[in-house]
Amino acid sequence: QVQLVESGGGLVQAGGSLRLSCAASGSFFRIDTMGWYRQAPGKQRDLVAAITSGGSTNYADSVKGRFTISRDNAKNTVYLQMNSLKPEDTAVYYCNADVLGAGLRISAYWGQGTQVTVSP
Repeated sequence: QVQLVESGGGLVQAGGSLRLSCAASGSFFRIDTMGWYRQAPGKQRDLVAAITSGGSTNYADSVKGRFTISRDNAKNTVYLQMNSLKPEDTAVYYCNADVLGAGLRISAYWGQGTQVTVSP
């Protein structure tokens, strides 16, 4: 089983910054793509940013130039540095990881979510 534990959410004023972290633990062979999704009230969960094990990244258009995703493969941890935050960034942020585990199957895992609230 794999656990993803997120941290770093909170309340910040518009224009401020936050850094989210997500650490994976458990029994697995390797982690492929890791990413961050967000879900605002009444809306669907959308991709914010993702990063492959080799370091390739992609971002939602709405966060390009403001958010940076990175990872530390040795620590099985992914980060999301969020700068120039806007009220519309307010959402629950979820960590996601594609993990190669028992049976040599890749399965997707989710963290419990962390609230990010940006005040005007």
